[in-house]
Amino acid sequence: MHSRISNQKIMADIICIEDKGIIISTNNIASSSDLQEIEKYVKSLLSNDSDQISFPKLPQSKSYLKIVGILYINKQSNLCISLEDIEKILKNNHIFNNIVLAFRPRIIKVSLKSDMAIIWINIWDMQNSSKAKSIIN
Repeated sequence: MHSRISNQKIMADIICIEDKGIIISTNNIASSSDLQEIEKYVKSLLSNDSDQISFPKLPQSKSYLKIVGILYINKQSNLCISLEDIEKILKNNHIFNNIVLAFRPRIIKVSLKSDMAIIWINIWDMQNSSKAKSIIN
């Protein structure tokens, strides 16, 4: 199986059937149009069961991000900023739409005398870190 897209030739190196799906290892990073091509090919092979095929997706990895410039003490409650505060901020901020946290955020006070915090977040991301790049830029 190969696809000729944008002057790149994507070829399947390994096709492995797992209990949760089919893993296809390619010689190059697949684009979304390559994934559509692979989906059509697999559906044509499994014509009787093609309605049971979910959409293909690229493997994901974790991206670690650091948010700086957050006050360690919440001005409204006069208490240390909590995980619930951070999660609420992330859910209500449009740049975090379609972002899934891999772990709960970590809050670190910059220093004993500082009133600032550093927030570490781990997100599930594509292997090219496109989700992290969209947040950073």
